[in-house]
Amino acid sequence: MWILILSLVAVLFFGFLFFSTSHAQQSFLKNKVVLITGGSRGLGLVIARQICGEYGKVALIARDADELARAEADLARRGGEVLTISCDLLDRAQVETAVQETINRYGTIDILINNAGIIQVGPLEHMVREDFERAMQLHFWAPFDLIRQVVPEMRRRGGGRIVNISSIGGKIAVPHMAPYTASKFALAGLSDALCAELARENIFVTTVTPGMMRTGSQGHAKFKGDHAGEYRWFAASSALPFASISAEHAARKILAACIRGKPALMMPIPARALILANALFPNLFGHVMKIVNACLPSAVGPSGDDSRAGSDFQ
Repeated sequence: MWILILSLVAVLFFGFLFFSTSHAQQSFLKNKVVLITGGSRGLGLVIARQICGEYGKVALIARDADELARAEADLARRGGEVLTISCDLLDRAQVETAVQETINRYGTIDILINNAGIIQVGPLEHMVREDFERAMQLHFWAPFDLIRQVVPEMRRRGGGRIVNISSIGGKIAVPHMAPYTASKFALAGLSDALCAELARENIFVTTVTPGMMRTGSQGHAKFKGDHAGEYRWFAASSALPFASISAEHAARKILAACIRGKPALMMPIPARALILANALFPNLFGHVMKIVNACLPSAVGPSGDDSRAGSDFQ
């Protein structure tokens, strides 16, 4: 009898918690202007769908005009108010123009979500300086420039939200992903520093550290070295159900953390456990990563210097 009563209380409690959270999220996002980089596909598009579903307004920044057009049509069918901006985030002038275009259209920017990213996979022997520079430009300098542009507007409005989507690779050095890892570490450090400094101005910064996400990112990743071998291990890691998270679930958690002004969000639980293990036992974890690296494909000849898209292997 008591078990039945306790079960009923638990169901009612979690039901109330879910309802109150959903209601708060909807009321917060209504009429808010959200600028999302990399918003034409994957996680960025899923976040945009959820914002539009709660009567928010979105501005999507991406480089591919065709993908932007498809995203705009997708969101329009759902009743969303959408502005799409074709912008190369590697070009600082284009970034500044995109921010101004958003403000001209909507009058303000309430939330900035730095989501755009690239993934380069392969042994260090096949990576060159340009691979690191490109990753740093997209994962660090582009968010930096956007934040510098948006913060004065948020100050003028009395506050705002900034979400920087880093990665488990921004907390743990992942073999065969050196440019990605180095740049995501930089983004996580910048985000944490800004979180501390901007909070007194009612601007809340959330650093998101997701594990692998089931967004089909392997098709857009670039591979060097043993191209097919590198693709296989990366695709297999992305599909692991216990270590990865769906884009829909991730988007819900990201928006909830943003609304609450949480400083950090790590997900899913296995990724959180790995980050904690690395922090507590760095030497042991370093030895484990050496073992993992030994299982990955070896460097090959000059042909491995070429970069190939994952879509070539699908």
